[in-house]
Amino acid sequence: MSDRRISFRASPAPEAQHSLRQLEQMYGNCPESSADVIVALGGDGFMLATLHETQGLGVPVYGMHRGTVGFLMNEFSEVALHDRLDGAEEALIRPLRMSAHTAARTVVEALAINEVSLLRMGPQAAKLRIHVDDRERLPELVCDGALVSTPAGSTAYNYSAHGPIVPIGADILALTAISAFRPRRWRGALVPMSSRVCIDVLEADKRPVAAVADSKEATDVVRVEIGIASDVAHRILFDPGHGLEERLIREQFA
Repeated sequence: MSDRRISFRASPAPEAQHSLRQLEQMYGNCPESSADVIVALGGDGFMLATLHETQGLGVPVYGMHRGTVGFLMNEFSEVALHDRLDGAEEALIRPLRMSAHTAARTVVEALAINEVSLLRMGPQAAKLRIHVDDRERLPELVCDGALVSTPAGSTAYNYSAHGPIVPIGADILALTAISAFRPRRWRGALVPMSSRVCIDVLEADKRPVAAVADSKEATDVVRVEIGIASDVAHRILFDPGHGLEERLIREQFA
């Protein structure tokens, strides 16, 4: 498809901006609203922002690494871009939907491609109660926080918190504790992707907690509901042999 219409976007980093100018000279740059594909130049953070900001277009996104972390990105090259796009493999990613209820009686809604995290805001450990599908599973977790991760996000913050890497095709979510103090040995759980996880903040006045969906934050939360957004699908393109499934497997043997 040599006449593929490409829309380029780049992070503010000098390297990404320089690459943007190169690619625009070679391939042009059409508006996102009329593009067949969006090419994002940056790191993983910029890729997540691009996916969120363009999700209503239904257009696939092909990332090229011009940032710090590049797990979701392809190697950068300005050569034969149309051929690379024609041969790219597509992965569909369904994000999490967060509904965070705050002490001020507001509700913050957000989508998370990687994870939804609950994090203590003060010097004292958080106290959390966890329900899965309306059934209490953990009456009290004393910790720095907890997170729910998608398979695509399982190598990000989840992995840093010693959570499991989840195969991209698995219909499960990772529920992982962050520095658990009680129960000391509880490291988390794997739950079906269809599950609805509800986390209540205990002693919220004394032990305030924030909830973060990718980069959107809600402070002083008292209850957070997390479930898969089955009505949303992000389309990501990868070079052949370097798709998400291969990357997740490779990460486990690094």
